[in-house]
Amino acid sequence: MQWLNYHHLLYFWHVARSGSVSTAAKNLRLSQPTVSAQLKLLEQQLGVELFIRRHRRLELTDAGRIALRHADEIFGLGRALLTALREPARDQTVDLRVGLTFVVPKLIAHRLLGPAVTHSPPVRLHLHEDRLPSLLARLATHELDLVVSDAPVGVETSVRAYNHPLGESGVTWFASEALARQHRADFPHGLDGAPMLLPMAGSLLRRDLELWFERRAVRPRVVAEFDDSALLKVFGQSGRGIFTGPTVIEREIRRQYGVQILGRTPELRERFYAITLERRVVHPAVQAVCSAARERLFE
Repeated sequence: MQWLNYHHLLYFWHVARSGSVSTAAKNLRLSQPTVSAQLKLLEQQLGVELFIRRHRRLELTDAGRIALRHADEIFGLGRALLTALREPARDQTVDLRVGLTFVVPKLIAHRLLGPAVTHSPPVRLHLHEDRLPSLLARLATHELDLVVSDAPVGVETSVRAYNHPLGESGVTWFASEALARQHRADFPHGLDGAPMLLPMAGSLLRRDLELWFERRAVRPRVVAEFDDSALLKVFGQSGRGIFTGPTVIEREIRRQYGVQILGRTPELRERFYAITLERRVVHPAVQAVCSAARERLFE
């Protein structure tokens, strides 16, 4: 087994953060040739170039930026270890970096991540929203610990990650009081010609909704499309159109947005996944999220 030389990594870390071999050597109380030689040995061991020289200054290569992120974590964990051993009675905060796809309802995200916030030792959440490909790229470089998505990672994805199903829910249809009076009768055929707010084309839910409309010969009038599920509901709250939400949180949607239920379609399913780089979840806060989802939210 090949072992990383952490002394070499420490020298690299100092150079990368200061941008200069001379500054790093001064901070380390070593000679410049010694630091330069150790950097060369590290690059030879890793098989990549970590720096390029530009305008008399060292700049990180793509491999160097990846190495720096890991070095930050490694030496951060080292400081945390020393603190934990010196102050064993003091609770230590654990960082949990979560990526959410835009389509995941905020109420679902809140319910899913609630157990992480109450986890012991305490957890500090870092939440990021983006499209799934961007989040997976950040997961691959260890910028994220977890991605929560309505779609699983497919075989066509270059990132080697694992899907951990959290649960699934039927779909409930919501509308403002005025729209509900107009279109509740003869559900679902009353949706024909109704103003509709839909998730953006390309999402799994949008595809399933369109197939469902087609099978029932229902042709709603699409008023707007959204990446952001919360913004979609705000438009629905103002009476701009009818929208859907997971049945497991229909009570919260009614209370928060003041809308009414038109009907439910249990045959339509919204599914949610925790995506990690590990086949078996090891982060204790992620374990808490997965367990709570399966045992309480989607039971």
